[in-house]
Amino acid sequence: MLQRKLIKTTWCELRKQYIHSTKCLNTNSEKHDVKKIRNIGILAHIDAGKTTTTERMLFYSGLIKNMGEVHHGNTVTDYMEQERERGITITSAAVTFNWKNYRFNLIDTPGHIDFTMEVEQALRVMDGVVVILDGSAGVEAQTLTVCRQADKYEIPKIIYVNKMDRPDANLENSLKSIELKLNVNALPIQYPIKKGDVFEGIIDIVSLDKIIFNKQSQGLDFIRKKLTQSEDKDLWNIANEKREMLIDKLSNLDDKLAEIIIEEESLDKITDQAICESLRKITLSRKGVPVLIGSSYKNIGVQPLMDSIILYLPFPDEYGNEYSCFKNNLSARVFKIVHDKQRGAITFFRVYTGTMKKGEKIYNVHKGKVEQSSRLYIACADDYEEINEINNGNIAAVTGLQTTVTGDLITTSASVMKNAQKNMNTYKSTKESAGRKVDNIFTSGTTIPDPVFFCSIEPPSLSKQVPLEIALQELGREDPSLRIKQDEETGQTVLAGMGELHIDIIKERIRTEYKIDADVGPLQIAYKEAITKMVKDTFSNEYKIGKTFHSVTVTLSLIPNYTQNEILQFDHTRESASNIDNVHPKMMAAIKKGIKLALRNGPKLNSPVINTGVKLHWLETQKGTSDTIVSAAVTQCIKQLMRKGESVILEPIMNLEIVTMNEYSSNVLADLSQRRCEIQNVDTRGQNKVITAFAPLSNLLGYSTSLRSITSGNSTFSVEFSHYKAMESIFEEETIKRITGF
Repeated sequence: MLQRKLIKTTWCELRKQYIHSTKCLNTNSEKHDVKKIRNIGILAHIDAGKTTTTERMLFYSGLIKNMGEVHHGNTVTDYMEQERERGITITSAAVTFNWKNYRFNLIDTPGHIDFTMEVEQALRVMDGVVVILDGSAGVEAQTLTVCRQADKYEIPKIIYVNKMDRPDANLENSLKSIELKLNVNALPIQYPIKKGDVFEGIIDIVSLDKIIFNKQSQGLDFIRKKLTQSEDKDLWNIANEKREMLIDKLSNLDDKLAEIIIEEESLDKITDQAICESLRKITLSRKGVPVLIGSSYKNIGVQPLMDSIILYLPFPDEYGNEYSCFKNNLSARVFKIVHDKQRGAITFFRVYTGTMKKGEKIYNVHKGKVEQSSRLYIACADDYEEINEINNGNIAAVTGLQTTVTGDLITTSASVMKNAQKNMNTYKSTKESAGRKVDNIFTSGTTIPDPVFFCSIEPPSLSKQVPLEIALQELGREDPSLRIKQDEETGQTVLAGMGELHIDIIKERIRTEYKIDADVGPLQIAYKEAITKMVKDTFSNEYKIGKTFHSVTVTLSLIPNYTQNEILQFDHTRESASNIDNVHPKMMAAIKKGIKLALRNGPKLNSPVINTGVKLHWLETQKGTSDTIVSAAVTQCIKQLMRKGESVILEPIMNLEIVTMNEYSSNVLADLSQRRCEIQNVDTRGQNKVITAFAPLSNLLGYSTSLRSITSGNSTFSVEFSHYKAMESIFEEETIKRITGF
């Protein structure tokens, strides 16, 4: 009979961990065994409990003495004023702490789709992620998005099903949604202990322990005790059944465990260690995902989650380090920039190789510039601890860098970078022959999606012109998805962003952080235009500038429904081929410049022209004609073609997901039909209906207010950009009239 084991975490033991943690964080030199480091991210749909879970981790690790709450606006990682007012995470926050002699570099990311670029940049420096689900909702819209982003970077995951204290929480439904929507093997390693609707604790399926948390001590004290058949008959039977199911699933994914089962001839003889090793192997190979449960708000399940991060998520370099081409020299990737009133620009980075020291010069690979760094810090959200150096595998922050931006790769010198590029070719061929995709680390590698909203912004007075420009420059450096440009026709400054909330937050930050009450124009939608019919024409022009005579004749055609990356195509027919072959590279560059300029503004709304290719048939210039004249001729030729041809306005179409109570679903559907929405699916989730649809963005302006009114505040929704679609002629006419006034 298995010996009973009583394990109780006491405040004294936790205090020892806190003292050890404090000592580690206050050392001037941050050097750690790479195997003892975990660089992890917390990902989830909005309001699934990311920040609450992070706050518990910091509390149980001893880094903070009191837990904050999102609804009280006093959490560590939601430190911005807008985050605390709205109760959501807007910007990713990095926190460093210790747990059981392991160093955790944790990044709490936003859950709202408008801030998806924050997630994208943070994912590049993570080794593993914890995906948090709401136990009553399962996999939601933004969960899908962040998991797709993690899969793009081949990052292993564990899933934490939160809010299991809710009466409508359902683990089985959550597991089904994981397998169906995320298309992964869900490997549940915990099971809830419930009395009625009360969530009391957790069964550890691997070790067959029950874990009961002391609510009076805020979950600091918990009892871990072996299940027995005599005392825990029902739980014992459930746990053993779940353990057998887990082992069976694992054996289908892990040949080594399958061999052990055959040798032992019994599932009962499989050790806890064998299961853990199999779980780790399957997690790292991304064949399956361990699923844990808890209620962070009720202080249940967070410590086992932290233990599982150590057990199942990788340490830095565990797969092999593609930055090893730098050998022992510094290589680090920038993933975030914030501006602090006292410290200036703070640049967050992940060190892949070598060591970074405070005050040393660094070389920016993408900019080709040398910069002088200043102070070096480890971070706890908006609090910083100064250190002298940081070694590979860690995450830290540095001040003093002026031109470095998010996504940049930094090292010590240009010569180190050149040697690394030579070494990279060997590493790449080895890894790709083994079937593993290797990214080009010498590029920023992040595709920034096009914004869907824009508005004009002006200073309230001439004296605020320069401060506003500085504010926009700093905000643009912090947030790559925020586009700031000057309208050539009106001279206005235009802000373009990912959504209503995104633009609204930027306006609030300018007002509160920079004390500028800027005049902001109405929010407008970022329409696009496209050509629908192929059209061909010739444009000729002659200029005399001073004593020089410039002459150019160009024949171009526009290609509709064009999807290739290279916009410029060439006519290879017998009549045109020899002419095009004789075009000088300098003139070819001028042609491309003219095309780029012409496609910025379409014929109907002056919106960018997309899905349109340009074919060059003929170019004839007189000797001495400048490339500027050629660029202008190409631009005018394309403008002429667009006026002659047929074009359409393309509007952004959004993926819309609405969760509403059954009694309001018919009203919601009726409202959606008036908004030109295409209903994709209507599912049942407990007492709620989940409606998914394609919706034109123009019909979703102010939708949160309308939905609140229709459902008496009993609904939530999320939107994500899907694609651009041609507008019907009647709606196109209305849009042109509304925007242009005629």
